[in-house]
Amino acid sequence: MISPTLQRAAGSLFGLAYGDALGKPTEFLSVAEIERRYGPAGPRQLVGDPALVTDDTQMALAVGWALHDAPGYTAEVVEPLLRQRFLDWAASPDNNRAPGMTCLRACAELSRGLPWQQATQAGSKGCGANMRVTPVGLLDVDLDILAGLAQLQAGLTHGHPTGLAASELTAYAVRLLCDGAALAELPGLLTGRAHEQRTVYRADWLGDLWQRADERAPEEFIARGWDECLRALRRLDAALAGPDDGGDPCRLTGEGWIAEEALVTALYCAVRHADDPVGALARGAATAGDSDSIAALAGAFVGAAHGMAAWPAEWAGRIEYADQLAALSARHD
Repeated sequence: MISPTLQRAAGSLFGLAYGDALGKPTEFLSVAEIERRYGPAGPRQLVGDPALVTDDTQMALAVGWALHDAPGYTAEVVEPLLRQRFLDWAASPDNNRAPGMTCLRACAELSRGLPWQQATQAGSKGCGANMRVTPVGLLDVDLDILAGLAQLQAGLTHGHPTGLAASELTAYAVRLLCDGAALAELPGLLTGRAHEQRTVYRADWLGDLWQRADERAPEEFIARGWDECLRALRRLDAALAGPDDGGDPCRLTGEGWIAEEALVTALYCAVRHADDPVGALARGAATAGDSDSIAALAGAFVGAAHGMAAWPAEWAGRIEYADQLAALSARHD
């Protein structure tokens, strides 16, 4: 019998990949174009054998394998493993899925051997910071280590404080769902976490990153990121308080190209379709924004809540990187 822990870990990792694959062909289409192609419900079927994913899943796998190889969880141990996995991804012939320029630029700097605090794109809070953080949320570690790992993996490429905070919140959301929290509870729980952590600068994980910004103190640096996440969460609360008109959630919570918007727009899709996991993916994929990242994060959330039972059974054999997704899931049994 497969354990509930393994079911939720697998559901989350596979859900991320499924959402990524459904959103891949819609990423640069308007909502009208998506509806003409897929109907008003959006894409609900994987296409291709295998169904191809984007850099979102590729980089989540990079994070997952770096954590898998780590003999312990400290910045000194994990940073070189993340660095090497990111550089391997950057050089891979499979890195041909319209990867984000922030990640490519940061990897180019990392390849020169620079300290990551210098290599990172300090002004970027793109969703590449948190599209790949799901494996951190699946670890059985205390919340301080979870937060440090989430921020570190973001910081290697995206040095903006909002990218760090949004990544921590994304990983924390996955952890909460795996522990049994309801999807509807997440906005309030994440808001509470953001208030608690608002001035916590994790120097043991981030080093002197804050000095790349025009801030007087590390606490001011990180507070800026948490404050932007709190504003995004307030937009999410307002959107969920009203009726769902079935339209593009990007109108309410943002297009998802930046980290805090990817988080809250994915949460909107997940909460609105808590009992229809494939519908959550389709809703994320049928947006005018960063549809693959929104749908991927929605899949990670709904999959963590429901486990592999959330997804059509035949999808597991058709998604690209199925063997790696299964192998990384198995370590949580």
